[in-house]
Amino acid sequence: QVQLVESGGGLVQPGGSLRLSCAASGITFSIYVARWYRQGPGNQRELVAQITPTGNTNYADGVTGRFTISRDNAKNTVYLQMNNLKAEDTAVYLCNVYFYINYWGQGTQVTVSS
Repeated sequence: QVQLVESGGGLVQPGGSLRLSCAASGITFSIYVARWYRQGPGNQRELVAQITPTGNTNYADGVTGRFTISRDNAKNTVYLQMNNLKAEDTAVYLCNVYFYINYWGQGTQVTVSS
């Protein structure tokens, strides 16, 4: 059974930082593309960041320079380090892995507010 379990969300003030984690089980994690998506209130789900099995990364325009995606294949985990958070980053953040099939986590809430 494939499971993706996100953690690390919470309430943070503008300018603060959070580190999200997504632990995968039931798959050969190292061969999967790993992605973080987010869905804010009333918004469509959007791709935030992606990392390939070889470590190549891509970011959405609005998070470049503030967010960093990384992976530890030994721990079957993908991370999203989020710095200088803004109110518009408030969303449910979802982990996704893809290798011909998509698997999704259930999401973790990130709220940026003073």
